Amino acid sequence: MHTPTAHSMFATLAAALAVAFAPVRAAGADLLPGGARLAIIGDSITEQKLYTKFMEAYLLACAGRTDVKVFQFGWSGEKADGFASRLENDLAPFQPTVATTCYGMNDGSYKPFTAEIGQTYESNMRRVAAGLQSAGVQKIVLGSPGAVDTRFFVRTNFAPLSGADGYNKNLASLRDIDKRLAAELGLGFADVHQAMLDAMATAKAALGNEYDVCGKDGFHPGPNGQLIMAYAFLRALGCDGRIADITVDMNGAATASEGHKVAGGNAGSVELVSERYPFCFDGETGSSSGTRSIAPHLPFNEKLNRFTLRVKNLEAPRAMVAWSGESKPFTREQLTAGVNLAAQFDTTPFDGQFKKVVNAIAAKQNFETLMIKNLVTTFRQFSAESKKDPELANAFTNLGKRLMAPQAELDAAVRKAIVPVKHTITVTPLP
Repeated sequence: MHTPTAHSMFATLAAALAVAFAPVRAAGADLLPGGARLAIIGDSITEQKLYTKFMEAYLLACAGRTDVKVFQFGWSGEKADGFASRLENDLAPFQPTVATTCYGMNDGSYKPFTAEIGQTYESNMRRVAAGLQSAGVQKIVLGSPGAVDTRFFVRTNFAPLSGADGYNKNLASLRDIDKRLAAELGLGFADVHQAMLDAMATAKAALGNEYDVCGKDGFHPGPNGQLIMAYAFLRALGCDGRIADITVDMNGAATASEGHKVAGGNAGSVELVSERYPFCFDGETGSSSGTRSIAPHLPFNEKLNRFTLRVKNLEAPRAMVAWSGESKPFTREQLTAGVNLAAQFDTTPFDGQFKKVVNAIAAKQNFETLMIKNLVTTFRQFSAESKKDPELANAFTNLGKRLMAPQAELDAAVRKAIVPVKHTITVTPLP
């Protein structure tokens, strides 16, 4: 239960975290225009289909961007040059207009940084950026590599540094290359690396060193670490985090922002029908196998997940807020300023339906991996024959288009799962 003192302490911590996790993106860039087709690209960490799943769920169900189409292109073990070589062929069926990339973990070769590693990575990332633009991608976010876990990434070839400190130093150098390239080329940039380091430090300080943020193997994050990655990319894409603004008037009618309809209620209570969901966390508070445990250690709720309740004309010094079978007290000052229900309540009325949306996205993204890795990418093996035989080339093009039909059906199932949720917020004055 939050007391005013605890709330103010949390607010101070949140403000500090918000500064530490501030994203970097091209100034004034609109990276998700209407009807965007977003390709999420990277190595095995992307192919885990966790941060990609969180991003898609957020864009469609939370941000309300149902005009956006998403396709994930993760490939286990891949380096930037691998994607540069396959991008023209593999992206063709989806025809993306926006792309995010996340390379560097394998490009660093799991050894200390050298000038050669940096030069090779920069050259290959330039090929990636140029190739994406040639393929018709209009907006690009270069994502830095993530980080390795300070407890679980163990190597002996970085002495006198520990394996984790040594490789994170390498990854930071690759991050700096991405940042510089993004500025030079006018692209967006997501600092995934620093976001993971910052969250890992605060999470381990609170939960213990055995709490893994970058995975038990040291570099494949579980859902907790992948939520940090999603945070970095969503912020770089320009998501503003305003999910709902609900006002309850103790003397009159309630109001709600776009995506939410007032269906009834009376003074001190409002019945809502919401088409936009807060991002719903899962798992235990101390487990890396869910997203709930990492939420207090990065400003996800403050920057991306504001489901805000404001109360007008509350005469009592405090009030009890009831939502989704849970009740919590807040001061009049807190309620006047606005309380983020998504951050304050452990359960929400959206939890069950949000899980259905995420599961539908998982089924779609699983098919996308199967489609690209098991079939579409093999078209490249016949490039010489295709150049000589227009009918063969046309057959490959048609097959790619045909494979998009079941993908579209799975995409439709995702959107069908995003249904309006009915819920009630009740404010009861306390002495």
